[in-house]
Amino acid sequence: MAETARAVIETKLGEIEIEFLSDKAPGHVKNFLDLARKGFYDGTTFHRVIPGFMIQGGCPNTKEARGAKTNHGTGGPGYMIKAEFNDTSHKRGVVSMARSQDPNSAGSQFFVCVGDSTFLDRQYSAFGRVVRGMEVADAIVNAPRDPRDNPTDRIDMKVRVIEAGA
Repeated sequence: MAETARAVIETKLGEIEIEFLSDKAPGHVKNFLDLARKGFYDGTTFHRVIPGFMIQGGCPNTKEARGAKTNHGTGGPGYMIKAEFNDTSHKRGVVSMARSQDPNSAGSQFFVCVGDSTFLDRQYSAFGRVVRGMEVADAIVNAPRDPRDNPTDRIDMKVRVIEAGA
């Protein structure tokens, strides 16, 4: 795999470091890095947490000024990217893009598998894996949550990029 940047998701519960699978989903890696470098993810939350399954974030509607929790999970960057389904299995620690029913509807929302979720294989674009901080993902997924699986207390994120070779 070619050397590529990494990302660190900073939360009040700790940091999650991601390495990217640029050989498997180059468009998704580029999209995530472009959004992170612009600060798109800063101030968004993990808005969907399901124990044994995953934590999801990256919706701009979760930023402080965006209003009701009922809008959480419905936003994106204003465009969609083409699916890059690949042979990466959705095992614990894999990072993948969320989407609607349309396979080509991913934009900014992503999820981290906290449990093996192989039923998602070849249906979602896996583009990274956690290399440090799975205990943070575990803490996030176990946070108290409402009936919509949204944590009752905000778990904001800030995403910083560690450039390749840095």
